[in-house]
Amino acid sequence: MIFLDAAATTPVRREVLEAMWPYLTGEFGNPSSHHGLGEAAAMALAGARNATAKALGCRAGEVVFTSGGTEADNLAVKGIALARRAVDRHLDRVAISAVEHPAVEESARYLERVHGFAVDVIPVDRYGQVTEEALAEVLGPRTALVSIMYANNEVGTVQPVARLAAQARALGIPFHTDAVQAAGWLPLDTCTLGVDALSISGHKLGAPKGSGALFVRGRTRIEPLVHGGGQERGRRSGTENVAGAVALATALTLARAGDTSAPVGSAGESAGRVAALRDGFIAEVLAGVAGAVLTGHPTERLPSVASFCFPGTSGESVLLELERQGVVCSSGSACAAGSDAPSPVLLAMGIEPEVAQTAVRFSFDSTITAEQLQEAAAAVRTAVASVRALATS
Repeated sequence: MIFLDAAATTPVRREVLEAMWPYLTGEFGNPSSHHGLGEAAAMALAGARNATAKALGCRAGEVVFTSGGTEADNLAVKGIALARRAVDRHLDRVAISAVEHPAVEESARYLERVHGFAVDVIPVDRYGQVTEEALAEVLGPRTALVSIMYANNEVGTVQPVARLAAQARALGIPFHTDAVQAAGWLPLDTCTLGVDALSISGHKLGAPKGSGALFVRGRTRIEPLVHGGGQERGRRSGTENVAGAVALATALTLARAGDTSAPVGSAGESAGRVAALRDGFIAEVLAGVAGAVLTGHPTERLPSVASFCFPGTSGESVLLELERQGVVCSSGSACAAGSDAPSPVLLAMGIEPEVAQTAVRFSFDSTITAEQLQEAAAAVRTAVASVRALATS
């Protein structure tokens, strides 16, 4: 099997399993308990927080451990907007891009539906990018928060987050970015990015599902979603997942060592290698499949994502045919499982609904090889030809 759905999830790295194993077995204490087992757990949690903060270029106290990217996005969008409106009732608008992950989009809609906020949706260009001009159109004195993802989970387009965050900062508006897909591939230094909040998820970079974190810049007001014991400095109550925090910190440290020291366009060694393989794969698919359309930005995209539309097919049928040939990939976001509607991301980019329904996403981890992608490209040619032949028979 050739696994090309790493944007949905990745296998847990052996180093990560080894790092977290003690906290699933002998060192099982509650970090809030005042005895030896509890203190050992508290030390492990503090170590994980320090390592995560180092990877994010922030202070340890600015890291909130969560159950994953979805919870981190919810906490950022709802928590910051509600906390700011509690201080100033005129702050009743949130701005999000038209290509956000459902965790951000639905959090904004919750604020609209339950708390009376207005949601300003920032349009994107045909590559899925937000321009500074488009952002300027929606920002105003009533904007409580801006949330624009770092890299898109469906088409891989990378946003100019540092420039957009600076725009919001000039107006005193907090800026959140969903960096779930960017982690492990792009720089995550929160000072360089200039963001006030940033979400990551462990299972996208070799840690288990159920681990994640939210960076919240110091002095940024945030209303907790989960109340109770006051853990995570009162921002996220509940007994901490020590093993998950250790796993996330280990995965981030491994990724940072190999890939995240350089900006987009001059990635680390592993990211640069994968980007070159991605470009070769894209070229083979476009040359071998008549009418194939690359979606997302042609150059400002994740090293790990190649996404296409294959007009004249059904994306789901192509997926099934590829799986028969031993290639596992996706038609888009794993968080939209079970939906046969056209992708809102592709529609926002101006792609016609009937073309959007032919979308297929290929996403890689750092272990991908040239031979695997050559085999996958050949399988794509065969699969699309088979589906088209059936459609015309």
